[in-house]
Amino acid sequence: MSARVSTGIAKLDAMLGGGLLPGTLTVVYGATGIGKTHLGLTFADHGRTAAGARGVILDMNGRGDSQQHDEYAARLFDWSLKEWTHTVPPMTEPYPSVDQMEAFYCNTLKWVGRVRDFQVPTSDGAWEFDWNWKATYNHALYTVRPFFYFHFAAGTRRVVVDGVEPMDQPADSIQFWMFDELYRKTVHRDAETLGMEICLPVWKHREFIDAHRYDHAAVTTLLLVTTEETRLEDLLARRVAVGDIGATANTILVMGSERVGQRVARLLSVVKHRGSAMSDEIVEYRIGSGGLELG
Repeated sequence: MSARVSTGIAKLDAMLGGGLLPGTLTVVYGATGIGKTHLGLTFADHGRTAAGARGVILDMNGRGDSQQHDEYAARLFDWSLKEWTHTVPPMTEPYPSVDQMEAFYCNTLKWVGRVRDFQVPTSDGAWEFDWNWKATYNHALYTVRPFFYFHFAAGTRRVVVDGVEPMDQPADSIQFWMFDELYRKTVHRDAETLGMEICLPVWKHREFIDAHRYDHAAVTTLLLVTTEETRLEDLLARRVAVGDIGATANTILVMGSERVGQRVARLLSVVKHRGSAMSDEIVEYRIGSGGLELG
């Protein structure tokens, strides 16, 4: 059995047959406020203990750090979560400062995730896409891709993507489209190729690229997806629709609530975990002073 990637929560690791499989994608579904961000930050911070380097947080929420990543990180892990702002356009000096290498949070993709939010009315009363968002996205890549590349080169092997908004049709989600692009072309791009695309001109930075190769297949990713469903039963019955990234994910976790007597319990279940044994338990958890605590 291959080495596992610990989530930082012993009970959840046990439910996953020892942890996540390295280099795979896990999608976590749950309503806003259910604890997904706590889980993501726990996973990212645990990289420091497990592998000597914390994970990086990419926030796709258009309202800025409304997920309170910085507050949670400081309170739970004594982690000062700084924001990455370093940009590498073509043909410029690529190396980030020491301060930027301590910036594990990025919120450059500030768009709400529905295609209809980028539709504009036409003169005949219909609608058409405003494709200007693609130019904005391409410009943002000058910040997002170096964010991943330089942290991977420095030892990071964990990625958390947060802020994915609910959508009626996953295939209409700009956020899913952007994540898929980044996942295939940046997170799971081989280090040499990605380095040559970012560190231009290549001849000038060849020594740096060669000295900072890493195994892209060892980067493990958590995608946190907000749903309109709040009850665990509804999430367990949730159909994976066309365009839903969960269809190709290796692992799916759901986090929801149910009424138990005179209280509302928060519950977690592993729905899918390819290539490994997994628990069929539905486990209660709480958000305590130490973060996510599984019963």
